[in-house]
This record gives sequence, C-alpha cells and structure tokens, in this order.
Amino acid sequence: MKLQGALYPWRFRIVLALLALMVGAIAWRIVDLQVLDQGFLKGQGDARSVRHIPIPAHRGLMTDRHGEPLAVSTPVTTLWANPREMQSAQARWPELAEALGQDPAGLQQRLKAQAEREFMYLVRGLTPEQGQRVLDLDIPGVYAQEEFRRFYPAGEVAAHVVGFTDIDDHGREGMELAYNEWLAGVPGKRQVLKDRRGRLIKDVQVVKNAKAGKALALSLDLRLQYLAHRELRNALLEFGAKAGSLVVLDVKTGEVLAMVNQPTYNPNNRRNLQPAAMRNRAMTDLFEPGSTMKPISMSAALETGRWKPSDLVEVWPGSLRIGRYTIRDVSRTEGRELSLTGILINSSNVGMSKVAFDIGGAAIHEVMRKIGFGQDTGLGFPGERVGNLPTHREWRQAETATLSYGYGLSVTAVQLAHAYGALANDGRLVPMSLIRVDHKPEGVEVVSPEVAKTLQGMLQEVIEAPRGVFRAQVPGYHVAGKSGTARKASANSRGYQENAYRSMFAGFGPMRDPRIAIAVVIDEPSKSGYYGGLVSAPVFSRVMSGALRLMNVAPDNLPPEDVKTADADKTKGGRI
Repeated sequence: MKLQGALYPWRFRIVLALLALMVGAIAWRIVDLQVLDQGFLKGQGDARSVRHIPIPAHRGLMTDRHGEPLAVSTPVTTLWANPREMQSAQARWPELAEALGQDPAGLQQRLKAQAEREFMYLVRGLTPEQGQRVLDLDIPGVYAQEEFRRFYPAGEVAAHVVGFTDIDDHGREGMELAYNEWLAGVPGKRQVLKDRRGRLIKDVQVVKNAKAGKALALSLDLRLQYLAHRELRNALLEFGAKAGSLVVLDVKTGEVLAMVNQPTYNPNNRRNLQPAAMRNRAMTDLFEPGSTMKPISMSAALETGRWKPSDLVEVWPGSLRIGRYTIRDVSRTEGRELSLTGILINSSNVGMSKVAFDIGGAAIHEVMRKIGFGQDTGLGFPGERVGNLPTHREWRQAETATLSYGYGLSVTAVQLAHAYGALANDGRLVPMSLIRVDHKPEGVEVVSPEVAKTLQGMLQEVIEAPRGVFRAQVPGYHVAGKSGTARKASANSRGYQENAYRSMFAGFGPMRDPRIAIAVVIDEPSKSGYYGGLVSAPVFSRVMSGALRLMNVAPDNLPPEDVKTADADKTKGGRI
C-alpha cells in the first residue's frame, strides 16, 4: 500500500518552503534587532534599568557685613523606604523603629497603609552619622539620599532678618524668602543603573553638575546685632514689657546695621514656634509715633522762614481747647512761654499745636511725605508695611494739631529710624538697604541743610538741657534725639486702650559728624513707668555707647585737657 502523500509531493514542498520562510523571517528579525536596529532593545533595556538621580545643590552662604556666617548649608541624610519591598521583612520593623526613634506601632501602620507603593519618607534631615547607623542595620527596602539643611549660627539674635527655609530648602521667611532665587542652587543630575528592585548597580556618569547658590552679604554688623539684642531683652525684663523693636541705621549709606525684635525664636529648632515671636515687628508693626514726630513738624516750621529756634510760644495754662477736644501737656513748664527748642525739651503738645496752626497741616504733611512716611522703604522685605500718612482736602485745627505731635498717622520702627537718619545726614535721605553697600549712594534732599543743622542742635539740647532726657546721654559723646509716648489704639472699638502705651526714643550721634541713627520702640511696659524718656532712652544710650566704640568713632565730649592733667597729678601724690 502506497502512502497517500506521495501522490501529492507539492504539498510537502510548500510546507518546507513556509517553514524556511518563517525561519528566515525570524533570523532576519534577530539580525535586524541585534545588528541593524539596536536602539529599540537598548531603549527598552534602559527604560527598565537606567535612572537619573538628582544631585542636590546647597544654598548660598549668607553673611554679615564682615563675613561672619548667618546662614550656612550643611549636608544631611534623608532615609526613605520601598514599602512593597519591606513587606517581606516585617520582623525587623521594630528594630528599624527603634533606630529611627519612632513609635513602632505608628511606623508599622504607615508601612502597611502604603504597602502597594514603592516610595515613602522614613525621616529627613539626619546627620550623616545617624543615617549611616540606620543603613548599617541592612534592613531590606531602606535607602538613603543626600540633602542639605540650613543652619543659622546667630540663632535667635538675627532670626527676624535672616528668616529660615522649609524642609525642602526653600526660603519661607526674611531674607531667605526675599532672595530665594539668588540663594537657591541649581540641582545636578547623574545617571545610574538599578535592578528591578531599585537597588543601585552602577554609577554611570554625571549628566549635569550641581551649581551652588550665590553668596549674600547683609548690611548687618553681628557685633551690633548682639549688643542691640541684649539691651532690648534686658529692657523688656526690667519694665515688664510685652514686646519691643530696635533699629540701628548708618546715616551715610542707609545700611541697616542692626535690627532686633522681642520676643524672638530659634530658627534651628522650630518645634514650638509662636506666630507672635516670628513677626519682624520693626517692619510689620504699625504705631502712632507720638512726640517723636515733633522734630519733623518743627522742621516744617523752620522751612517756612517765619520761625526760628528762639521764638516764643505761649503754652500757659498747659491745655488748649479745640471744639470738643482738649490738648494737654503732660509735663509742667517753667513760665508761660516756651521757645521752639523749649517745646521740644518739654515735649509740649500745646506749643507744637500753636506752631502747626501758623504753618498749616499741609506744610507738615509735605515734609513727612518727603522724609518717607506713608511710603515703601524700598528694602523689599516680605511683609513690610508702609504705614499711613493721612491727607485732607481741608486741614482743620484738630487734624493739624494731632498730626504735629504724632497722632493720626502710623509708621514702623524702620521708617522712624530712616527719618531721623535724614535729619542726621544734613537733610539728605539715602535709600535704605539690608544688603552691604560698597559705594555711598546719592541721597535726596528732603530738608534744607541749614534747617537740618539747626534741628540737630535743638535735639542735642533735648538731651543735654537741665530738663532734657538725661537718661539718653552717652558718656564721651554728644548725641541728639527725642522721646515719645503714645497710647495704643484699641482693635475692638474706636479710641484707645486703658493703661496701654508704647514708649519710644529716636536719635543719632555723635554730633561732630553723625554716623548712626537708632530707633527704640517698647510695647506696653507695665513696671516702673511707661514714658519714652524713662523706658526707651536708657536703651538708646547703652546701644549708642556700645556701637560708637565698636565702630571706633572718636569721642567728641571728653573733659578739657587741663582738667585731665590736674586729675592725673593728684593720683601721683604730689611727687614729680
């Protein structure tokens, strides 16, 4: 019996041909993928194994004007886990929790809740030594990555100016926020090979180098910052005050040499932060400046040419009725009349009001506007307030009087220091800066030099006259300034709070060639008095004394040479 297939040999040949074609097609595809078109397989392989890991870049160094560090970036270790991979090592979870200092039950709950995910943070910001101790446990699914954390050497002393960064190293407060783009670095990128479990196999190459952030030199002098911080803190403790601010300004360059606030906080430990402590009150808190505005109003009177320091104004009986309002003087004066200098020495509201009536509220408003009140200082500080300088189409006596002695407007401590800096700089207002200035800027004349010189002498008398603010005197130096006391406005109703005051003092020195201006604001002193000459003036004196000596400014109020020689001879016991 013959095979049936033999009757049709062409069928066998067709099958063989088809098999040959299939083998040829497979062979061609292999050659195509392996030789001619390698990119496909390479791309598929890279997609499964090649990864790009960011290279962190540290933020730029922030220093004071002398190069002392205020904010530095330190390397830290961040531990992360692959929860899916860790499910096979549940027996070691308590060991991991103990090494991390975490609650074992809480860590177990987190790992089980994210069991289907491949990434979660365990802890961030460990020191490299702490991170390595955890990695040495060799727990499956636990990995590390390098990051940077900001450290602030000055701590709470410069916290309000410097600010701080968040967990991702982005600026969130102060100069860290204002200059975030300048300080922030550009992360790099490196190429690595990983297996399917995410473990690093090989470090291939650096694709992009990390670029560190730029350095930033602030105008602060850390020595003055510590000095101002200490004296303000001691004043708050002595007088039981709620809060306070102090600003030290270079009158020639407009640089802020010191800016401190109380209460403050430690930017290196922010676990128990209070919002009230985080606020830079010198920039954000508005207040009525009270009698510290009288020199500004007096400059408007002198600018008219109708008044001179020796002109007399009747202030008796110490009160003045304007409609339903009564203006009163706090201190009694000797005699019925006061000169313009006497009005500043005695801080007479009645005398200042009568001068203001003569020149008009518009003239006072114009000088205050030119000197910077109600306007942005140009510092670019986050959250800075500009205050309020009211204007009226028709200036009635009530508005004129209140404006002249510092009520009805709102300012910040920085604006107050800036205004007195203009008076100290012979009437020229220079732009303020929180960044170190290498070249002296050009100022704008806001008060004529003659009037500014006259006011400097009048304000010197305010401190050195027999009835002046003697607590503001600085041994070895002639200084000038004006105290102020203002009632605090009520936030709940119109009017003022009972027994709530702000004590202020603003001044400059030395008088031979004024270098620095200082503004002190103390909020709600509750012990031993509340007047600016009693509470804030001693702070001004101590800070000014320390600052001038730290800056090597020569004294301009030393005893005469013959007196010093006579005293020296006495110490020798008569021997030659």
